[in-house]
Amino acid sequence: MSKISTLHPYPALVVDGKWNAKKHKCIAISDLHIGFESDLYSKGINLNLDLIVDEMAKDIINLTKTQKADSIIILGDLKNTIGSISKEEWEKVPRFLKLVSEFADVYMIPGNHDSNIRFLAPNNITMISTSGLVLDDNLFIHGHSMPFSSGSDIKRIIMGHIHPVFIKRGSTINGQRVWIYLKVRTEAIWPKTNGILDIIIVPSFNKHLFAMTERGYRKTISPLISRVFKYNAIECAMVVTLDGSIIGDTETLRSIIFKN
Repeated sequence: MSKISTLHPYPALVVDGKWNAKKHKCIAISDLHIGFESDLYSKGINLNLDLIVDEMAKDIINLTKTQKADSIIILGDLKNTIGSISKEEWEKVPRFLKLVSEFADVYMIPGNHDSNIRFLAPNNITMISTSGLVLDDNLFIHGHSMPFSSGSDIKRIIMGHIHPVFIKRGSTINGQRVWIYLKVRTEAIWPKTNGILDIIIVPSFNKHLFAMTERGYRKTISPLISRVFKYNAIECAMVVTLDGSIIGDTETLRSIIFKN
């Protein structure tokens, strides 16, 4: 299995593994939702998109340099508007991709917000299908649809989509992004298989999305995670803050998944 570690204090993974018989070192990130500030503006929150995009690009570039990574995997929802492309997305998404692709190869797995993303991506961006990207024994997906039907060689799924955030009024960590780590029985996802599968749910790289949660934004649940709960397939679970503190297990997970 590939070596994977988190990059505290960022919601990003570094993955060391083989792909097409070559060693690769990848940075995996998810759910930047460039253009989301338009939704917040209508709810009375005014944010500077230029500063947000530049900050995210700078952080990703620094991670790529410090880790000496050769590629960046975006796990979907790079843009925010569903079904169309906003004026802000036309301007900011190509700019963001141009900036980060100067330092590493970029692989883009479309999420449910990424309709028509191909029109925004420079020619040097590798577009992956929604079925995901296999690197070594890892499957990288967005998480808004079920993975492909055959998973006998997959030992770990790395996904986004859920934007896990710890929400508890009065808590000192209320609103903090969290990692979710699961060990689940594979038959819940791929019938007629046996074994244990690791699932890592990557927090949103955009630290401002909690404002949308506070203003009544609700994520749709991932069909994969819904299936895991339906068949009671979780062997163990951990909810972990970006600094590595374990703050919960399956019950905490349930509140994050179904109430956020």
